[in-house]
Amino acid sequence: MRLDRLTNKFQLALADAQSLALGKDHQFIDPLHVMSALLQQEGGTVSPLLTTAGVNAVRLKADIEQAIARLPQVQGVDGDVQPSNEFVRTLNLCDKIAQKRGDAFISSELFLLAALDTRGTLSDLLARVGANKEAVSKAIDQIRGGEQVNDQNAEDQRQALKKFTIDLTERAEQGKLDPVIGCDEEIRRTIQVLQRRTKNNPVLLG
Repeated sequence: MRLDRLTNKFQLALADAQSLALGKDHQFIDPLHVMSALLQQEGGTVSPLLTTAGVNAVRLKADIEQAIARLPQVQGVDGDVQPSNEFVRTLNLCDKIAQKRGDAFISSELFLLAALDTRGTLSDLLARVGANKEAVSKAIDQIRGGEQVNDQNAEDQRQALKKFTIDLTERAEQGKLDPVIGCDEEIRRTIQVLQRRTKNNPVLLG
C-alpha cells in the first residue's frame, strides 16, 4: 500500500506512533501506538468520533497507555523499529475499507473501524469500552456528512468547518436555539431590513 494514499492527518499519526514506539524502547510499532497517537492528535478525528459513537475516549486512552506500558522493551535497537504483523494487517484492512467506501484517500477514522475487525489487544480494549462496528460506522457517516474522502487534506478541512462555522441543524436538534414562536415583531423587522437591502442592492436578489 502506498503511504501517499493516507490523509495528512493519518500520516502524522503514524509518524507519532513510530516516535512513541522508539521512545518506549519497543521493537515493533503496534496498533496500540497508532491508536494512542490518534487519540492525542490535536484537531484529530478519532476522539470526537468515539464520543459520537457513545464511547468513553478518556477511559480508552488510559487503558491503551497501560497496555503500551506492558509491551516488551528491547535495549540497544538504535532507532530500528519495525511495523508489527498486526499493525500491517490493520493498515491493509484500512485500505480495503477505503476502497469499499469509494474513498480516494485512507483517513484516520478507518483505522478505528479496521481495529474493531482485527483480533488483538486493541480490539479487546475497544470492545471493553463499548465500541462496536455499527455505532462507529454511523458516527463516521455523521462526521463525513455523506461525503467520500477525495482530498488528502479532508480531515483538516472538516476541523476548519467545525471551528469557523455553526451547525444550526445540530443546535436545533439539541434544543440550543431560541424558539421562533413569540418573536413575530423581531422577524417582521428582520424581513423589512432584508427587503430594503435587496431593493437598494438588486445584485443580492441573484
